[in-house]
Amino acid sequence: MEVAYQYTKLRSEFGRQLNLSDGETQVLDSILSTKAYDNDYIKRNPVVTGVDTTPHISESEVNTDRVITKNASMRHSEGGWPKDVDFTEQGDVTRYRKRVEKVEKCMRQNSTVDIYEELFDGIDTEHSSEPPSAKGLAVFRDPSPVKRTATSINWHPDGSGKLAVSYSILNFQDERFFDCQMPTSSYIWDINNPNDPEIELLPSSPLCCLRFNPKSSDTLVGGSYNGLLTYYDLRKPNAPTGQCMPHATSVIEKSHHDPVYEVFWISSKTGHQCASVSTDGQMMWWDTRSLGEPTDVIDLIPDLKEKDVTLGGCSLEYNTEAGPTKYMIGSEQGVVASINLRNRKMNNGLSTYDNGTGKHHGPIYSIQRNPTHTKFFLTIGDWTARIWAEDIKTPIITSKYHSSYLTSGCWSPTRPGVFFVTRMDGVVDVWDYFFRQNEVAYTHKIGDVALSSIAVHPGGKLIAVGDVSGTVSLLEVCDSLAIPQPNEKGAISAMFERETKREKNLEARAREVKRAKALEEERKKKEASEKKDGQTDEKMEELLKKIDADFLALLNEGKDNSGNVDGMKS
Repeated sequence: MEVAYQYTKLRSEFGRQLNLSDGETQVLDSILSTKAYDNDYIKRNPVVTGVDTTPHISESEVNTDRVITKNASMRHSEGGWPKDVDFTEQGDVTRYRKRVEKVEKCMRQNSTVDIYEELFDGIDTEHSSEPPSAKGLAVFRDPSPVKRTATSINWHPDGSGKLAVSYSILNFQDERFFDCQMPTSSYIWDINNPNDPEIELLPSSPLCCLRFNPKSSDTLVGGSYNGLLTYYDLRKPNAPTGQCMPHATSVIEKSHHDPVYEVFWISSKTGHQCASVSTDGQMMWWDTRSLGEPTDVIDLIPDLKEKDVTLGGCSLEYNTEAGPTKYMIGSEQGVVASINLRNRKMNNGLSTYDNGTGKHHGPIYSIQRNPTHTKFFLTIGDWTARIWAEDIKTPIITSKYHSSYLTSGCWSPTRPGVFFVTRMDGVVDVWDYFFRQNEVAYTHKIGDVALSSIAVHPGGKLIAVGDVSGTVSLLEVCDSLAIPQPNEKGAISAMFERETKREKNLEARAREVKRAKALEEERKKKEASEKKDGQTDEKMEELLKKIDADFLALLNEGKDNSGNVDGMKS
């Protein structure tokens, strides 16, 4: 891996400056002769020594042969033409030359070899047997003296070797805030020049996310740490060469109240519409031509009847192929939310996925639809990566629990069964579901610091990985991880559909068990109620019998008393 570093040093660090000038001759020291060392030497007599400071130069002469010149002339006359061509007629000569040149061109084409010819074009090469690997190509270091996190990476949409990287410190009340003011610059890099950034973006607040416009690649939109949205146009310089100031910035009163963690350009006729999400529980839509206030706002409240529960958005996904009105949001509560603006009348079009065992145990740092099968999407959070289907509220595939916390992830744009995951221990894991589903296909160690972001080049070969120290590492993966395998698209689709059907069967079975359990509980309650009613009737009968007995006893006692009175009278 080639690593280049530019060393700079102040002039004051070279030491005291040396100043030379002409002056009078001075005797600095005089050493007198002594006889103390006579026994160590033998005198040589005579002694002749010549001293001369003049360089030795030799002089020699050489006679060269003389060149004799003379004037000569040559006469040329037309000849060699065919008999049917009159060289005095310009028209005949022109027609003959065109015919000869055409024949010569055809002859040269017959003997020409195309050095760029693809001899085996159209033949699919099998790369599945190649072991997965990756190698480092370059390293892009944050020029700022304060170490900041590379919060997001976005490749240029036309497939060139440029990438936009946003830098910020996301830790609340970080110690670095108290030492000095946090730098705000973010940069656009060229992979052919990793030493210096190509363009420096100068927002008013550090950027947490940055994204190129796919319709106009010279414009960018970024979300700031203080909740503002900034718009950049590289075609209109408003700063010194190599720098770019925001062309438009949102108003802080009408913006987010927390850092903007993700922003996306959305489908529109003008190409100036974008959407942003933040942990303040709001999703906003903007028009970059007028950032005075958002064009639309939706509160991320799962149930309008319970407004105390609000989801904080920390990741966003938008894909026009899945639907121009559909959005996927990953929240800091670990819940996946879906927004469909066509169903705005029902809870603002907001619906949530599994809030129980299927949700993540921490914030969802990344969410992305599969580029080939947009019905399925990937979420990265806690220690797992999970794959979901739109029409099921529970994940269809969950990876094993990694040994370290996951921080980011994304799909491969060229292979539908490959996705990449970054970990907090500085490792990138590559999952290849076409190869195996229970284990990681390849693991690459980037460094000792935690990784924070990842993005794959549209070609599928280059991967940019950012870490918390502001370093972006450029990797190149092997062909087996970048070139689609034969029948891979159909196999991955069949696997996702099979897991979806399996999950639907499990959900149907769970509903049946729940319904049966509810019926059983209802039956038990009914039996208990009937039994209680029966016991009440028995007690009532016993009480009536006792009352009757007491009543009869009173009657009998009254008769006995009346008989005794009659006897006494007689």
